[in-house]
Amino acid sequence: MQETPGIHPLWHIPFMSGPFSTVHVDTVVITWLAMVLALAVVGLLAATHPVTVISKRYSVMELGVSYLTELTTSILGKNGAPFVPYIISLFIFILLLNEIGLIPLIGRSPTADINTTAALAITTILLIQIVGIRNHGLGYYKHLFVQPWILGIFMLPINIIDEIARPITLAMRLFGNIFAGEILLLVVAGVINAHLGAISAIANIGPLFIFAFNMIIGVIQAMVFTLLTIAYLITPTQTSTEH
Repeated sequence: MQETPGIHPLWHIPFMSGPFSTVHVDTVVITWLAMVLALAVVGLLAATHPVTVISKRYSVMELGVSYLTELTTSILGKNGAPFVPYIISLFIFILLLNEIGLIPLIGRSPTADINTTAALAITTILLIQIVGIRNHGLGYYKHLFVQPWILGIFMLPINIIDEIARPITLAMRLFGNIFAGEILLLVVAGVINAHLGAISAIANIGPLFIFAFNMIIGVIQAMVFTLLTIAYLITPTQTSTEH
């Protein structure tokens, strides 16, 4: 059976038409599976407190939680403390979405679907706007105007474009890296199935390296998305938005 990249089994929503009338069934099912795993991981994190005996599981989880907590508060200061649970949950969820496609018989990673990464990016950008307006009102958007005002006039269109492009770049970066990794696996599988003699024999070890490469990329991209989310929260959480 030949697998076509980017093609998903569809479920058609009754009484709807247009681009929102279909759902990628595999993406939705695997995302829900990842959510169940994410809740299990968070449950394990919660179960480690209070602790009487320090186990390896506790040490590993405490290291991860402490790192993300310190990362958030070191960048955002004391104003970043309320966002620590969100940052930890975001990292764990994206990491699971990236890596779950590497598990045999599961299917493709949901983050290899642009719909998933777009939803994650929109969620982050909406959070930033909500926090900014809650803390500063409409004055939050003063950060689009730089000083002196003459320079600000010329920079305003660029700053607006940058603001609009944020969710697009967030979504495309995550999608592109995870999708490219799955394409590599399909290419190597095609070479192996083509029976090209020595080339196909050498290609048999390719999936092992690509598997390890995709695991590393999954961790890196989860961290990149999380770091960018923290960075985007600097302006809405700071005391003043003036430059």
